[in-house]
Amino acid sequence: MSTTEQQADAWAVMERFYAAEAAYVAAGGFGKSSYDEVARYLDPEAVLYQAPGLPFTGTGVWRGRDGMERFLARFSEVWESMDFLEQEHWGDADTVVVRSVVRFRSRATGKEVDSLILQLIRVRNGRMLECRPFYWDPAATWI
Repeated sequence: MSTTEQQADAWAVMERFYAAEAAYVAAGGFGKSSYDEVARYLDPEAVLYQAPGLPFTGTGVWRGRDGMERFLARFSEVWESMDFLEQEHWGDADTVVVRSVVRFRSRATGKEVDSLILQLIRVRNGRMLECRPFYWDPAATWI
């Protein structure tokens, strides 16, 4: 497989992951929606290194499919939706860098917040292995 094909495959995995994640959050998250579609795109050893200063999940390392489910459960308690307004991506082989402008809507207040997020993502065997998000303005997510 060429590097271009691997990049396309890694990005295709992330596109499907983002769609499954957004649908899970919109459906209410843990206990209200099946996590199976999200887990489908996660390596069993997946790790999310959550950025410091975020009010909705706190700083932390979330490991494995169960850890990601716990993260998304907390995330979906705060946010009722996440819409990807803009996305650009770059990568080589198993690494993808994604620049997203995401509109989050608060579950409690309905207030919307647009946030610029950069993510460094590694993919292994067609599944997300590692994600390191960097929020341009973490304080903006304090709603």
